[in-house]
Amino acid sequence: MITDIETYFELGCGRCERFATADCSIRQWSQGLNELREICLESGLVETLKWAHPCYMHAGRNIVILGAFRGDFRISFFDAALMKDAEKVLERQGPNTRHADMIRFTDNAQVELMKPTIKSYLGEAKEYADAGIKPPKEEITFEIPIELAEALEADPILASAYYGLTPGRQKSYVINLNSAKKSETRRSRIAKFRDKIFAGKGAMER
Repeated sequence: MITDIETYFELGCGRCERFATADCSIRQWSQGLNELREICLESGLVETLKWAHPCYMHAGRNIVILGAFRGDFRISFFDAALMKDAEKVLERQGPNTRHADMIRFTDNAQVELMKPTIKSYLGEAKEYADAGIKPPKEEITFEIPIELAEALEADPILASAYYGLTPGRQKSYVINLNSAKKSETRRSRIAKFRDKIFAGKGAMER
């Protein structure tokens, strides 16, 4: 993975074989991602690189992170449960997730059109950080496998999608992964589960 934030905007995140190629999702959405970057900096957020993605902080708290996929790019809020979403623009990572946490773009030109709303939402998130307000903790009574914990820690976008699932769907992945005896088997399953998690589905759902 990359260690310099400028590399992200120029070549990609370095987390797949498409790094530094014309097929890289980040390079495809370069204009929109750079505009989101400017908005975050104009809003007074501190730019950092976390999990090989641009992460923007305030008052020692992660506020938003940028991400890109083949079909879209997005800005995702960390404490989405607090957001009022006055303009109703936040989307859930999947149809069954608990909290809408991202603004998703399918056209680079959409960022400029939504700039006032994005800045307003960033301002709201900063206020929560300044006040030390955090979302209420939601009780999860099962312990996730170490391999899943590591995967979620390494990928905040995946973590946002996973923790946005209903408790039952989260548990379905834990049960499935714990049924595997070997660590490499669990890691392989996690890679295969990625698309399902983003779709808001449980481990056994089609």
